[in-house]
Amino acid sequence: MEEDRNSTQSPEPETLAAGVAGEMDLADSAALLAEVASERDRLAQEQAEIYDQLLRLRAEFDNFRKRAQRERAELAEYASMEAVRAIIPVLDDFERALKVQVADEEYAKGMELIYQRLLGILEKAGLEPLESEGQQFDPEFHQAVDTEKTDKAEDHTILLEHQRGYTFKGKLLRPAMVRVAVRP
Repeated sequence: MEEDRNSTQSPEPETLAAGVAGEMDLADSAALLAEVASERDRLAQEQAEIYDQLLRLRAEFDNFRKRAQRERAELAEYASMEAVRAIIPVLDDFERALKVQVADEEYAKGMELIYQRLLGILEKAGLEPLESEGQQFDPEFHQAVDTEKTDKAEDHTILLEHQRGYTFKGKLLRPAMVRVAVRP
């Protein structure tokens, strides 16, 4: 019975202290767990922001690389365009020289061959002559240097080409200088 009395008596002071310490450890553990969870969430958000920043930087770099390649290609194309532009007056001179009658047929034939060869090389590089005579006037490709009042042709039809126009790889290199028909 004494044993029963001991069991019904209040707990010993050591047991009580251990229980209180356990409750404090439990409260500290819960606070520590909440702090760790908060830190984990903060780090996860920081990692997501850094990953998003990495993706953006990678996309920007990829766009920069593509833009730089395109600019290099355009620069190379522009450089060749300027070289061709510098040669066009030589083509004009050949065309004027071929219109002049000469006594020596062999000389005229040689000039024609040289002209054809030069034009062929430039066409392979991307030069395209504009056909103007008989076409409708287009201010994008033609420059009207004079007009002629006539009923023989439709209004705004090109009657004469004073100077040939050219495009280079689809871009206008030089507009054609033309005479345009207008209704009286």
